[in-house]
Amino acid sequence: MSRFRLSLDLQLFAQEKTEPATPKKRSEARKKGQVAKSGEIPSSFILLFGFLSFAMLGGFYKARIIGVFSETFYSYMLMDVTIANVTNMFGKLMVDSLVLLLPIFATSVLIAFLGNYLQFGLLFTGEPLKMKFSKLNPIEGAKRVFALRALVEFAKTLLKVTVVGVVVYIILIGQKEKLLSLAHVPLESAFVYVCQITLRLGLSIGAVLVVLAVLDYFYQRYEHEKGLRMSKQDIKDEYKKMEGDPLIKGKIKERQRRLALQRMMQDVPKADVIITNPTHFAVAVQYDGTKMEAPKVLAKGTDYVALRIREIAKEHGVMTMENKPLARALYAQVEIGQTIPAELFQAVAEVLAYVYKLKGKTKVK
Repeated sequence: MSRFRLSLDLQLFAQEKTEPATPKKRSEARKKGQVAKSGEIPSSFILLFGFLSFAMLGGFYKARIIGVFSETFYSYMLMDVTIANVTNMFGKLMVDSLVLLLPIFATSVLIAFLGNYLQFGLLFTGEPLKMKFSKLNPIEGAKRVFALRALVEFAKTLLKVTVVGVVVYIILIGQKEKLLSLAHVPLESAFVYVCQITLRLGLSIGAVLVVLAVLDYFYQRYEHEKGLRMSKQDIKDEYKKMEGDPLIKGKIKERQRRLALQRMMQDVPKADVIITNPTHFAVAVQYDGTKMEAPKVLAKGTDYVALRIREIAKEHGVMTMENKPLARALYAQVEIGQTIPAELFQAVAEVLAYVYKLKGKTKVK
């Protein structure tokens, strides 16, 4: 019973997600659009830099707005109402509006791009846009609603609203007297003050939201890393997929060795001589002066393979000669199918010459 429990505990431990993700899994997750990111960073940066653009380009906005209203009240109100005049008026107002909004749009697009780029770099994938029918499952939807992540998101939203509310309260409560006195100041002064307080609120809220967004990014990064964790078994399975099952690879290599050995044995009868150690090494050598520039090795082996080479040679009448140094040198220096090196020409030529003499052939030149 204790052994069974120990085995079960080991299996459970192997399935626990305790190991950091491998580069392969990170790459696959990135291709699917699964990266550490916070949606709060682009939106908070857009808000902050949007109000900063108002502060920096205040003169530009003021001039454009005054120009639009001045032209409207001094020109458009007094012009003749004709199709041409109305068309020109709307065209001019549209151009003025686009010029007025262009800095805001450009700032928003640029900051949104930078906000995402700083988080996960360049990423182009259509995987998140694919339709997944599993998302239509009401049971899975209910699980997502009541999941721990949903509660964390609710807590984050509640914290954000609370912090923003506190910031707005602190700023407005400090301006209470001036706000109450706006009824007694000229309209122009009241408008300037409202613009100033609005700008201050926007910058303060934007700065607070940026801080919260950065904290949220680190939380999202932690959750992302946690979600990518792998068990020891997962890592083993991934390695098997990448490198192949060691057992299967071993069987394939063994089969390849058997086939190579079989092909090599089929070439032994073509040899002119088998040079042996005599028991530990055997090398089959062939030479055809009309086709070859030098003798070549058809087969070689040690121990059991050497014994099989000698047996096949005996069955087919191939002569066997004992030459310990030459057999060792050929086995070590020449691969199957290769010609012998120049330094072994003389020794091999002498062996072949002796063999040809015994067979009544012409001496090797």
